[in-house]
Amino acid sequence: MNVPLFFFLFCSFITLNFCIGNSSSNTIIACPEVEKQALLSFKHSLQDPLNLLSSWSINGEVNCCKWKGVFCNNLTGHVDELYLQNLSGKTNPSLLNLKHLKYLDLSQNYFHQTIPSFIGSITSLEYLNLSNAGFYGKIPHNIGNLSNLHTLVLGNYASLYADSLEWLSGLSKLEHLNMNSVNLSKAANWAQVINKLPSLIELHFSYCSLNDNNDNIANNITNSLAILDLSNNHIQSFAIPRRIFQLTNLIFLDLSLNSFEGPIPTTSNTTKIRHFDLFSNSFNSTIPDWLYTCKDLEFVSLRLNHLQGTISNAIANLTSLKTLDLSRNELSGNVPREITNLCKMQSLDLHRNKLAGEISDSFGNMSDCFLGALESLNMWDNQLSGHLTHQFGEFKSLRDLYLTNNLLSGVIPNNIGNLSSLEVLSLDGNKLTGNLPESMGNLFNLTSLSIEDNMLEGVVTETHFAHLSNLISLHASGNNLTLKLISPNWIPPFKLYNLNLRSWNLGSGSQILSWIETQKNNMNNLDLSNTGLSGNVPSWFWNILVLNISHNQLHGKIPLITGPKDEFSSLMRLVYLSSNKFSGPLPRVGYTVKELDLSNNSFSGDMSHFLCDMTNQTYQLEILHLGGNHLTGELPEDCLMKWPSLEVLNLGNNNLSGTIPNSIGFLANLRSFNLYGNKFSGHIPFSMRNCTKLLKIDLADNNLDGTIPTWMGASLSNLRFLILRSNKLSGEITSTVCHLNSLQILDLSGIIDFLGIIPGVSIILLAMTTQRGFVFWSPIFFLLVSIYRECVDYHKGECTNL
Repeated sequence: MNVPLFFFLFCSFITLNFCIGNSSSNTIIACPEVEKQALLSFKHSLQDPLNLLSSWSINGEVNCCKWKGVFCNNLTGHVDELYLQNLSGKTNPSLLNLKHLKYLDLSQNYFHQTIPSFIGSITSLEYLNLSNAGFYGKIPHNIGNLSNLHTLVLGNYASLYADSLEWLSGLSKLEHLNMNSVNLSKAANWAQVINKLPSLIELHFSYCSLNDNNDNIANNITNSLAILDLSNNHIQSFAIPRRIFQLTNLIFLDLSLNSFEGPIPTTSNTTKIRHFDLFSNSFNSTIPDWLYTCKDLEFVSLRLNHLQGTISNAIANLTSLKTLDLSRNELSGNVPREITNLCKMQSLDLHRNKLAGEISDSFGNMSDCFLGALESLNMWDNQLSGHLTHQFGEFKSLRDLYLTNNLLSGVIPNNIGNLSSLEVLSLDGNKLTGNLPESMGNLFNLTSLSIEDNMLEGVVTETHFAHLSNLISLHASGNNLTLKLISPNWIPPFKLYNLNLRSWNLGSGSQILSWIETQKNNMNNLDLSNTGLSGNVPSWFWNILVLNISHNQLHGKIPLITGPKDEFSSLMRLVYLSSNKFSGPLPRVGYTVKELDLSNNSFSGDMSHFLCDMTNQTYQLEILHLGGNHLTGELPEDCLMKWPSLEVLNLGNNNLSGTIPNSIGFLANLRSFNLYGNKFSGHIPFSMRNCTKLLKIDLADNNLDGTIPTWMGASLSNLRFLILRSNKLSGEITSTVCHLNSLQILDLSGIIDFLGIIPGVSIILLAMTTQRGFVFWSPIFFLLVSIYRECVDYHKGECTNL
């Protein structure tokens, strides 16, 4: 949030006063003894570990007007300003002896006490700042006795609250009020009280848990307001108060992070507005035309609403605009080229809309002043097409360029390396072709380069990285690029945290390259999947937070997979090792592993040592994929309760046997359960009814017997895929299948012993009217791998046909 202009002026005044008050010792009149003793008493009750008040001493400077943080009237010598920070202890009422004190700033301290009531008796005060000073509890009402106050700042990140704001009514001279982060949920009449402050210019009530009485806001906003901040209160309202847009003096409006709905008003008298922030509400209108007439606007954020329509060419009128954020809406049409003539524009963010058209039409003729001023351009996730013009290499101050997930084609301009200020370049998810320009190696300020999932091709050498000493993130997966190093002993200039080179050709030998070893100290995210690597995995790989080396020819045994640094880290590990040649028993995992994919390898042995241990700890694993290995034995009955976070469990295509353990019912978060291609026998356990979040069950190609459980229809209402083919199930298919209203695929092929028909399905063929597909029936078995169905009517316990 921008600090209002006159706050800057006020701070400048204080700084100037400080310089004048301490610059000429010959002209400063000594403070009265009673005021000096009052300050010494105040110091005595404080704790000053940084020795900031060392000048406050009877053995040093006798004139307290020269003490740090103390300012006196040059004519009378009375202490009239006191600024004290970074102290702790208790506040002493000796300040009451400073009868002429006008400015008291105790902000940024660590007092850890309630606001002392004596402050309400320092009636000479004109400025009071108690923000972030460690005060907690109820704000004393006697602050309302300070009738000379012009500025009151009580913003606090601790636990201040007000049960009422009626005491504010006595502050008729109040111009600036800041109570950010003070809990005002019990102050039901806050808006009426504010309306009684005839001099109020500036109001900050951000993050105050304001009650959502829209009538209060609509009818009780004082006309004098120039700055209004009600952000981050999650005010529930069907419409934004129109009264706000009749405030002719308003220059700053922040209603962000609330829950206002409906349209933005189509008329407004706020012609002086400079800062306009409605971020994260639920407005569903077009951008109002009046906004384009506010020529003083410097900051506009309508981000994260439901705005529709287009951006008007009239945006050319906003010649003072520095920041425009219309991201995460539903805006369509072209980006008006007039935007690129706004000479003060520093940040333009239009990401996640439906903006379309040729990018050259919008950004192909940018003015020199726009190219010189712009620092951030974010067009991510739109529908822009066409080629990047050479002007994208002519920005003078650009730090961030996001063009991810559009329809851009053609080559990356060769002069991209001229963007000497560039820190982030994100071109992922387009259709860019050609070679990676060698000039990228000149981007010495670049910290993040993302070119994933394009159609880039050709050779990448050391030259492409020559001066990228600040690079910490390189995302280049999903291209047809070949790394060809001139020097096999190349040491990169960067130290990466993230390196994604999926599907690259990493050169001959296909071993883990030595230059990657130089990155091991900082690496948190490494993707070398499908790069043709072979051999053993370096031991330091197992400390990486997110590791994907799947679809290679790597082999060997895997050690214990624990947390990134230690078992107490809050960071979750993601490990993907599928489709390699790893063998031996399954590795044990630590409780910080969140996703683990070991599928399509050659792991063998039973699962007891993996699932069970002697401790009482539970694991946080959510995705476990062990399919396509050589695992044998039975699933242990009493160990699944150690894995309560599991959402996806895939043990398919192994040699597991025995029954499905009843402890499966402890997996209440399970969404996908896959045991296909094993040798499980027995019934589908009744305990599975507790897995009410299940979307998919695949038990195909086993030896399960019994009937399709009748409890499925009642308990698994979210189920979409039920695959039971090639088992030994028998009995009737009952009408309970009708309760599976979300079911899209039902596969019972290869099961001979079913009686009856599927309720609601014709014997020969039924074409679904609202679902996608149809059902085949044979007297012997179902002849379709999947059945798409809809239970069209349920009446008296039976399904009936259309």
